[in-house]
Amino acid sequence: MLVKKSLPAPVECIVRGYLAGSGWKDYQKTGAVCGIPLPKGLVEAARLDEPIFTPSTKAPVGAHDVNITFDEMVTKVGKKERKKCAMRRSRSTAAHALLAETKGIIIADTKFEFGIEGDEIILIDEVLTPDSSRFWPMAGYEPGKTPDSFDKQFVRDYLVNLPWDMKSPAPELPPDIVRKTQDKYLEALKRLTS
Repeated sequence: MLVKKSLPAPVECIVRGYLAGSGWKDYQKTGAVCGIPLPKGLVEAARLDEPIFTPSTKAPVGAHDVNITFDEMVTKVGKKERKKCAMRRSRSTAAHALLAETKGIIIADTKFEFGIEGDEIILIDEVLTPDSSRFWPMAGYEPGKTPDSFDKQFVRDYLVNLPWDMKSPAPELPPDIVRKTQDKYLEALKRLTS
């Protein structure tokens, strides 16, 4: 692996093909995600007519990322850098989603993190893994209900139901939650590489 030191871009680039997570919460409040209006009457986990690009802030450690509009992203990173980020993420998302579907997995959304090295925009984090994407099994998928998943949503759901202030440090995960999370990640790996 070739590693370069770079300045992290102050935004994350999220491509959503389905309505879930913070996108679903935004839609329930405003009928839009990151300022992008969506049709009325959509339900949780609904497949979007076409994938949408929804940037968010890149929060410091211990803080939470916040969805922002496209114009807010341009203000943070500039038009030139925004165009490069958009081109890079769009090249791979559709192809990988189609490949995953042949293996029985829906990639509901995925996140790309970029950095700036000189005049170049470079990818600085892993992509299309259970840490950066929502992986849902196609079997049993039904719009309107929370899908099963092979990703970190299982840990999020566990933590949300604990009595803590949602600030760092997070409570330690019990061994059974760690094991179940590992099982989910391994299932995704087996399906995608079989």
